[in-house]
Amino acid sequence: MKEKASYKLSDMTTYFLKLGTWGFGGPVALVGYMYRDLVENKKWITEEEYKEGLALAQLAPGPLAAQLGIYVGFVHYGIIGATLTGLAFVLPSFIMVVLLGMAYKLYSGLPGIQAVFYGVSAAVIGIIAISAYKLTIKSVSSLNLEAIKSKWLLWIFYLAGIVVTVLTEKENILLFAGCGLIYIVVKSPPKWIKRPTTAPSIISLGIGFWYYDGKTLQEIGWFFLKAGAFVFGSGLAIVPFLHGGVVQEFGWLTEHEFLDSVAVAMITPGPVVITVAFIGYLVAGFPGACVAAFATFLPCYIFTVALAPSFKKIAKNTSIKAFVDGITAVVIGALVGAVIIIAMRAIVDIPTVLIAIFSMLALIYIKKLKEPHLILASAIIGIILKTFL
Repeated sequence: MKEKASYKLSDMTTYFLKLGTWGFGGPVALVGYMYRDLVENKKWITEEEYKEGLALAQLAPGPLAAQLGIYVGFVHYGIIGATLTGLAFVLPSFIMVVLLGMAYKLYSGLPGIQAVFYGVSAAVIGIIAISAYKLTIKSVSSLNLEAIKSKWLLWIFYLAGIVVTVLTEKENILLFAGCGLIYIVVKSPPKWIKRPTTAPSIISLGIGFWYYDGKTLQEIGWFFLKAGAFVFGSGLAIVPFLHGGVVQEFGWLTEHEFLDSVAVAMITPGPVVITVAFIGYLVAGFPGACVAAFATFLPCYIFTVALAPSFKKIAKNTSIKAFVDGITAVVIGALVGAVIIIAMRAIVDIPTVLIAIFSMLALIYIKKLKEPHLILASAIIGIILKTFL
């Protein structure tokens, strides 16, 4: 990590500012753009450095693409590089979702906007369902019998995540941690288990820009800090955790407002997790958006910067890998459970059923279709259905 860089820090910061502005497609697409641009085209980092960063991003909690961006900044420029690339990557989408939050507060009650989100909410169900399926076969196992037999314990964690989420309508951090610890004991027990010895005020009037409650801000901070610390992999993995808190536990948003928040994250570039800023804005204005975003991204920043210098040694620790595998399986199961819960409230009639099915089929069979295009099409369909039928 100490060799001289072939680029300036300002060049890397500018690149991530652009990626955060134009980078659509979710975490898989974003990490693919980084490989194409930084390894293949610009050759600013080596393939080995990229793979190390990707592995660290998968092992540590937090949004995958943002972690990789922070690691890439750290490679040649240390903490300053990690900080600037992380901020540059997140800032454009943060600004966008705050602006959308302002518009949402002003106009969400209008029939036209309700018609838009009538279609969009159903499409989001289809998009999350496909994402959950992809995460399942990637992180648990493929669906053939042999793979399921070899990963049977992960499938038990996965099913436990679904059942507990559906029955309780919230996510249990103790369940997540417990599955991780069980998988350590089964797959790679550490030595201490094997041999136990010791134990702006004018323009913002009327849109709630500066309105907030001190107690609510504190609750937002703690809740989103936990969300950032206990979610691994894809940004969509945070959805069940957020749903259980902002809808079920605190009652900050309704079901439809929560779905609208997920939709906003999908139509904006950058990390999907930026939906937390939109939620924070709806709950406590601009201060709420800032606290929610900062609290969510802080754990992944700290983990990445802290682990990066010694990551080669950490990556070889089979106990750590087992812990992450166990947590990931139950978290993805919780995501599926959240999809079921949200779908029961968002799929309200035959048209929304058809829109959700159309979204899933479109993502499966139209390879070049991106989520923002699908969201736009669903919004148009919603307007047509509500206007003419």
